[in-house]
Amino acid sequence: MQVKPISLKTTDADFEARLTELTAWESVSDISRQTRVAEIIEAVRSEGDEALLRLTRELDENYVDSASDLVLDAPALEDAFRELSDSLKIALSTARDRIWAFHEAQKEASWRLPEKDDGILLGQEVRPMSRVGLYVPGGKAIYPSSVLMNAIPAKVAGVPLIQMVVPAPKGELNPIVLAAAHLAKVDRVVTIGGAQAVAALAYGTDTVLPVDKIVGPGNSWVATAKRQVFGKVGIDMIAGPSEILVYVEPPMDPDWVAMDLFSQAEHDEDAQPIFVYCDQSFADRVHESMNRLLPTLERASIIAKSINNRCIFIEALNRADAIAVVNRVAPEHLELCVDDPETMLSAIQNAGAIFMGRFTPESLGDYCAGPNHVLPTSGTARFASPLGVYDFIKRSSVIYCSNEGSKTIADVASTLARSEGLTAHARSAEYRRDA
Repeated sequence: MQVKPISLKTTDADFEARLTELTAWESVSDISRQTRVAEIIEAVRSEGDEALLRLTRELDENYVDSASDLVLDAPALEDAFRELSDSLKIALSTARDRIWAFHEAQKEASWRLPEKDDGILLGQEVRPMSRVGLYVPGGKAIYPSSVLMNAIPAKVAGVPLIQMVVPAPKGELNPIVLAAAHLAKVDRVVTIGGAQAVAALAYGTDTVLPVDKIVGPGNSWVATAKRQVFGKVGIDMIAGPSEILVYVEPPMDPDWVAMDLFSQAEHDEDAQPIFVYCDQSFADRVHESMNRLLPTLERASIIAKSINNRCIFIEALNRADAIAVVNRVAPEHLELCVDDPETMLSAIQNAGAIFMGRFTPESLGDYCAGPNHVLPTSGTARFASPLGVYDFIKRSSVIYCSNEGSKTIADVASTLARSEGLTAHARSAEYRRDA
């Protein structure tokens, strides 16, 4: 099994056009899927648990007798953790502690501006959301790391109730996912999945509590449903395929680079690994490593499709040219495999997570380094950020005016309101001024 990445040079006349074409991703599903998802959402909205049971039996082949059978309580989650091997318990607990500590540093506090003599007090109140829904893929997929990454920042933010949904195809549940839910202090688990689970989280049923925001990864059915319920509830993002951009300045073991590119390619066939370099001979060695190492991997067929269809090797003129490519791509994951990564950092404007130096593979960030692995994809790092505590809080502005304070700024408000033709606004301010 051989792979051949797509090769580009920044000096190519059509470089910009080719890069745009190769990195483009359309996350919107087709009309037939959108229509079916809308039907599922309406069924759950109007029929509640009855629709949930019918769809769970039909789509997941999970033949439970009643909706209450879909709910797992805290003791069931704790039992799942207790039954794990000692090595898994230690690994999950260590990852939990590191992720928790990192997100503690993101906490925001309410504040007030220093009081002045004008009788006006301004500030901001920070409050957590009341309920958050966490979607976790089920079946063959095993994503305990996603449970930790999505639930922990919500808990650190102070969200009092996290309700997790996870499908149980043919009644099967992965105990590692449930153990992670226990460690992350998930409050409630409902064993449903797909668009119907998203609908239940958005609108609520007798069994599923409605939430304020839905987070967590899912397939295109889940992404389509999240898009359709947005506005009724908040969502984290509509994520595209996983991606990585690796920039290397030799010397470095080409096997390391090949495996870092593979680490994203093995997610699925649409994942996009990008390798940026200035030394073509080193790139040739990386290509050789890829073909030698690929047969040693369990997901070789998936990796091969990703590399052949989506992987890009980009030859840059120099470091500055490479940084320009980074900012143009705005990758989800960026590895700076150089001796002095700190000197590059100020020039990096667009990246979801930045892995500094030759000994910091992206895979450490996926599981246990501490920062969140829920990151903006498909170039959205130009305006979006990693999931964090700030995604689970609300900010309310606070304004207090004394009698004299109101008089101080009433004329400003009145003048501006009248310039907009909003007389009631103006007179509302003037009444206080003239009191």
